[in-house]
Parts: sequence; C-alpha cells; structure tokens
Amino acid sequence: MSFKVRIVHALVRTGSVLPLAWLHALARPLAALARALRTREARVAARNVELAFPQLDPSERTRLTHESLRQTAMSLTELPTLWGTPENALGLVRDVHGKDHLSAALARNQGVLIAAPHLGSWELLNLWLSRQAPMVILYRVPQRAEFDQFLRDARGAFGAEPVRADPAGVRTLFRRLKEGRMVGILPDQRPKSGEGAWASFFGEPAKTMTLLGRLAHKSHAPVLLAWAQRLPESRGFDIHIEPLADAIADADPIVSTHALNAAIECEVRKCPEQYQWTYKRFGMRQHADDALPY
Repeated sequence: MSFKVRIVHALVRTGSVLPLAWLHALARPLAALARALRTREARVAARNVELAFPQLDPSERTRLTHESLRQTAMSLTELPTLWGTPENALGLVRDVHGKDHLSAALARNQGVLIAAPHLGSWELLNLWLSRQAPMVILYRVPQRAEFDQFLRDARGAFGAEPVRADPAGVRTLFRRLKEGRMVGILPDQRPKSGEGAWASFFGEPAKTMTLLGRLAHKSHAPVLLAWAQRLPESRGFDIHIEPLADAIADADPIVSTHALNAAIECEVRKCPEQYQWTYKRFGMRQHADDALPY
C-alpha cells in the first residue's frame, strides 16, 4: 500500500468517528476557498449554472452556484462516514420514495438497470442498493492507479462487484443482467471521444453515453433512476427511485439518450443545488466551429 493510500485510510478512519454534521460543516470553508481562488471547479460550476438556468437573474445563479459548490464539497467530506462506517451510514437513510418500483423490478427476475446520476450522495445510494440485491457497479479506473483497490473495497463494502468501464466490463454487465442482478451506472458521465450521442440537457446539446440504452434494449431489464438526497441540517438522506420511460430501451440511440437526459433533468430540477455542476457536462460541442462554453 502506497504512502498516499495509507494517508487516505487514516483520514477515513479518523473522520468516521465524527458526527455527519461536523463533516458537512467542513464543506462550507472548502467551498468558500474554491470561490476565493477561482478554482477550475468554481469556474465550471458557474458556467454550467449559467447555461442550464438562463432564466434566473445573476444573483439567483450566484446563490445556486455557491450552494452547489458546498454540496459538492459535502460529497467529499461525508466519505469517512460512508466508507469508514457503512453500517452506520445506512442508519442515516430516513425514507425511501419509490421502493415499490425497485421491488417490482426485482420481482421480474430479468436483472435491473439503475441509472444513478451525479445528484445528491451517489456513494450512499450504492451502499443502500447493495443491501437490497446483488449489485454490480460500473466504474472508471482512477487516474492514480494506486487508489483503485481502495475504491473497490470501499464501494464493495456490502458485496457490490465493481466492473471496469472497458469492453470486457461491458460484457460482464450483460452476463450479470442475465443472472438477474442489479447493474448501477452513472449515466451522465461524458463518453470518450468518438462514442455516445448528442442529446439535449437543460436546452444545451450534451454528448451522452449510449451504453445504458444498449443494455436496456438487449437485456430487456427494467430501468430505474435513483438518487440519494441530503436532508437539511445533516439529518440524513432520502432515497428517490423512479421508473424510466420505455424510450430508454429504444434501438435508436438518439431516442434513448434524449429519454435519459430528460429523466435526469427532471430529477435535477427538483434539487438543482445537489447536482455536480463542477463537471464539464457541456464541454464537448456538436459542431467543431462552435465555441466551447467554458
């Protein structure tokens, strides 16, 4: 184990004994520092909010940007609770909206596809879903390879099987769906160059992954969208589960990706401050002569 990984292990162990409210409180100065230093994350969040909510006046967009930076920082500072004491973390789930959708999907015994956008606490969602049924999660190998095993262990605390986002991994997903397992995918990750399809997201063209639609089309597995909402004052989390429209499984990737982005946008509008606006969702442009929006 490398020195950096040992440091992260120590931070997680130390932070896991602190109340969630204390960990969340650390997010405010981190967000303020990001704004003061005009970090890449702060600039991207401001531009994304401007693109997605042009109808808001500048002061409202500023407030949304500031709160989104704080929420994004919370997704980092709450990790000691989620990864250090996963059993305790599940005790922070206060309500589950739409659990009947998940129960019905599992009862079909055709596997279940979970679209989990970067909204709220997706790490907590992974833990909760892993306790409901055998779970497989698609992930990208971190840039620092020494953290790969650490992340696999943390996200697989309740038996979730991490699968790399590569051709062999995609084949594994198909097999697991045929075995009746749940497969979790972060559907708003920007695909690699040359992959994906263009679909509207908050009125802007966004390069969107087609993998979820292909899996749905070929496996006939039901598809659900799920996210974990942070409750005010660190009171815990609510899980939200919604079925996706049949169009998500359409053979036409344009139809499928438009249905996917429409569903994600609908959920984000319910709690826009908890979406990860620090990600360059609109960083690629459909036409080469378009000016990049960042």
